[in-house]
Amino acid sequence: MKEPDDQDTDGGKSDRSKSDERQSRSFKSATRSAMKEDYKSLEDTTDETFTEGEESYSGDNDSYMEHLERSSSSLQDDYAESTGESRYMETPVPAAEEAEEEVKKKISESFFYDYMELVSMPFVTPDSNIPLDLLTLVHSFGYDCRKRANLQLLDSNTVMYIAGNQLILLNLKTKEQTYLRSSSGRGIGVIGVHPYKTCFTVAEKGVFPKIIIYEYPSLRPYRILQDGTELAYAYVDFNYDGTLLASVGGNPDHTLTIWNWKEEQPLLRTKAFSQEVFKVTFNPENDEQLTTSGSGHIKFWEMALTFTGLKLQGFLGRFGRTATTDIEGYMELPDGKVLSGSEWGNMLLWEGGHIKIELCRAAGKPCHQGPINQIMLDEGEVITIGSDGCVRIWDLETIDTADTTDETGLLEIEPINELQVDKSVKLFSMIKMNETGNNFWLAQDTNGGIWKLDLSFSNITQDPECLFSFHSGAIEALAVSPLTYLMATTGLDCSVRLYDFSSKTPLLQMKFKQGGTALIWVPRLVSYTGGQIIVGFEDGVVRILDLYDPKGLTIFVGRKRILDADIRLKKAFKPHTAPVTALAYDRDGEILATGSKDKTVFFFEVEKDYKPIGYITTPGPVCQLMGSATSHPESTLLIICENGYVLEAPFPTVKEEEEDHDVVSYEIKDMYIKCFHFSSVKSKILRLIEIEKRKKQKELKEKEKEERRKKLAEEMGEDGERELHREEEEEEEEPLPEIFIPLTPCHILCGFYSGPGKFWVSLGGYDSGFLYHCEFPPYDRNSDITVKKDEPFDFRPVEDTEDNPIRTITFSITQDMMFCGMQNGAIRVYILSHDDLSLTHMEEYWHFNMHDNDYGCVKSLSTSFDDRFLVTAGADSNIFVFSILSEFELKKGTKAKVPSPRFGIESEPIPEDIDDPKAYSIENARRKREHDKLMKEVAEIKAGKRERIKALRNELWKLLQMNEELPKHMQFKRTDFDLDSKIRAEIDRKTANKIHQVEKELAWEKEKHHLGLMKLQNRFYV
Repeated sequence: MKEPDDQDTDGGKSDRSKSDERQSRSFKSATRSAMKEDYKSLEDTTDETFTEGEESYSGDNDSYMEHLERSSSSLQDDYAESTGESRYMETPVPAAEEAEEEVKKKISESFFYDYMELVSMPFVTPDSNIPLDLLTLVHSFGYDCRKRANLQLLDSNTVMYIAGNQLILLNLKTKEQTYLRSSSGRGIGVIGVHPYKTCFTVAEKGVFPKIIIYEYPSLRPYRILQDGTELAYAYVDFNYDGTLLASVGGNPDHTLTIWNWKEEQPLLRTKAFSQEVFKVTFNPENDEQLTTSGSGHIKFWEMALTFTGLKLQGFLGRFGRTATTDIEGYMELPDGKVLSGSEWGNMLLWEGGHIKIELCRAAGKPCHQGPINQIMLDEGEVITIGSDGCVRIWDLETIDTADTTDETGLLEIEPINELQVDKSVKLFSMIKMNETGNNFWLAQDTNGGIWKLDLSFSNITQDPECLFSFHSGAIEALAVSPLTYLMATTGLDCSVRLYDFSSKTPLLQMKFKQGGTALIWVPRLVSYTGGQIIVGFEDGVVRILDLYDPKGLTIFVGRKRILDADIRLKKAFKPHTAPVTALAYDRDGEILATGSKDKTVFFFEVEKDYKPIGYITTPGPVCQLMGSATSHPESTLLIICENGYVLEAPFPTVKEEEEDHDVVSYEIKDMYIKCFHFSSVKSKILRLIEIEKRKKQKELKEKEKEERRKKLAEEMGEDGERELHREEEEEEEEPLPEIFIPLTPCHILCGFYSGPGKFWVSLGGYDSGFLYHCEFPPYDRNSDITVKKDEPFDFRPVEDTEDNPIRTITFSITQDMMFCGMQNGAIRVYILSHDDLSLTHMEEYWHFNMHDNDYGCVKSLSTSFDDRFLVTAGADSNIFVFSILSEFELKKGTKAKVPSPRFGIESEPIPEDIDDPKAYSIENARRKREHDKLMKEVAEIKAGKRERIKALRNELWKLLQMNEELPKHMQFKRTDFDLDSKIRAEIDRKTANKIHQVEKELAWEKEKHHLGLMKLQNRFYV
């Protein structure tokens, strides 16, 4: 890991100085009158001006820029006055004098901020002796590929992107990472790069976040812009020559600000729109014009010098007959028109605030199958990229001169060239690489990739190359090898990935048809080499995967390049009908338990190739399973359900006899299961805390009264006592907080065993802010678990977690450190006494924000087998590896040892996988088998009865024939064969009733069709 503390500060300075010496491009004297007339009816009534000017514009560029500086200076003074600060003057200046100043003191070109004073640092409990470097970031394996504009190019070998609270600078050749931390500790909103690559912006998140401009390549903080938005920045953009910076904020204010960034002064501010704004850009041909786009809108802006001062005027684009759409990608054409994309894949050409024409392909096909995410102009050609994974090149002149020929407003055009990157790719943004003689681009793929694309479209054009592959979306589970520095992860992007975090190397990935939701590394008791992982998926399937080093296999001629590791499916089975949420082994490694959202826990016998034993039902969706430790007298399973239920079940006894085929279901009904139904006690705890607080205050007051009584008695005697009684008045105490229990139980987020029959849980919602210590009540077969309520017997307050509960917990091997993953993406480490699972000394902690604070909750975290590393995975697609404070350091070049393959693995047949998400689960398959067996038996009974009836019918016909052969006077009548005449009468009556009922039901339809027939006859046969 690199930090920018001691880097060379001279490198790249000359380039920046040269660019700084360039004169800023002159602003046009006034807005074009024709454009004003076109936009007049569309002008946004909410436009405001934040600067005032007393002098009129005379047309001279220098005087105009002086006016901008003076106007922005007064605005900056207003900000400084409101915050009570003046950053660049050594002595405070009174507000009145600031208002009278015409020109603000300029910031020195050589001025830099101190990075270490600026960035956020870990919080450590005061006087705790916990070092700030308890955890040190070693590597990041993640990439927030769905974050807008999260891939920027600094030079031909260096890209940068946001990873939670870190900005990562990645060297494409050496794969080395350099980290810059956020200053707010609340995350980073967006990044941008100066046109000359001499600096870059980091626009943060938080309460009134900063925009920090770093010089490149020294990485020193050069300028800081403040008060541009309330909570987070959504986009930033430099003008063509880099003298101005535009920023737009996110919810709730969506503020558009134009900055003179070198002087840290805002020139103009206004509200961009009432809904989410995706992007803001300057017109490359005219710095006075800007464009913003976002949710259901596009807006065109102009800087105009009015009699009240410099002003931003915004004109909202009118969609007219075209359906309103979110606009993600757009570009300004040289003549002032704007070309934008749409959600359905067509391009919209805007002129004068209206859609001039909609562009599509031949036969009405859209330009892209799905949204167009970026439109660029490069070497006289228009480039569009879409969520369909295609890059298409269009002729600029054809688009610029396009005009409608009919009322549809559509014009059909075809691309000059196109590139299909991959069917599974969803392109979000592209940046051009600075390689002379080549036309290479880097592309951001929302499905988790960074691609290198060759858009030269020649006979030597290279195929698209995936430089890096990451998880896309939330990472659901993580597990670490019990033997070496290997880590496995899975997520809803349908992939399982393997990493060597000691050498900072991704090893491989395996794709499936369903997303992964749970993962566990098979313990050494089961797989001594540590070469197996078990993954649960969202369709209820559980897969056992063999991990091995393919170099240990027999090498065949013509074999492809051998990788460092490989994965092979060993077994697949489906115990559940809903996502698998938890996996756990018993302490002896004999039984595997799987939990699911379908409210079941299934048990499997490991030794017999994971033969199903049976399942138990739970009162709620299972969120966590944990086997008891060897110190417990019995081997039990802790089952934590989301809806407030916690169960303790013994692992079932493994039966030696063969499977009983007569059993209809796998359900285990005679298991002794203890149940704890959590009842909220937070209001009682707060009440006790308030009582204790008032008690201490009362004791303090009594002590003060006693001292005052003694003093008055010495000074005034009995008169003093009477005076004191007169002064004492009964104070009415405020009522204590009321007892409150939420109507809907709060979700249990995580928990762990603290001892036999005891456990800790962390809850979200109202009950957050504490860890609760609970104990299972004695087993009672007759109790109704849905009615009973249980309360914890102890608790531990957790600081600053009212709205930020603990989501996951793990311990070091020695159990002297408790690692907590928080809802807001922070990592917290509590220092405990050795084997203190009762948390009696849970006071001192280390806390640091790492993952994204808004959507980066920590889903899983784990320590390495030797407690040297901590790895965390979050919902923001990021995976961080930390070194835990240790006197030992790994040797450079250390690699994790991948297990050798099992003997004969290459000759084993590949087991059948379960690809169909509608496939029967183990229980449903057994029930179907029993149902099919029953149906077969019923069919056999029916067939037997039919055969019996057929035999009786044949016998009857023989009797009738024999009767006919008899003489007339000896023949029986047909009615004599009826056993009971009432039976036939009853059958005839029921048949007549059924016919009558059907006639009544169809009477309306009959009449309807009869009338229709009559009308047709009257119309055609009169």
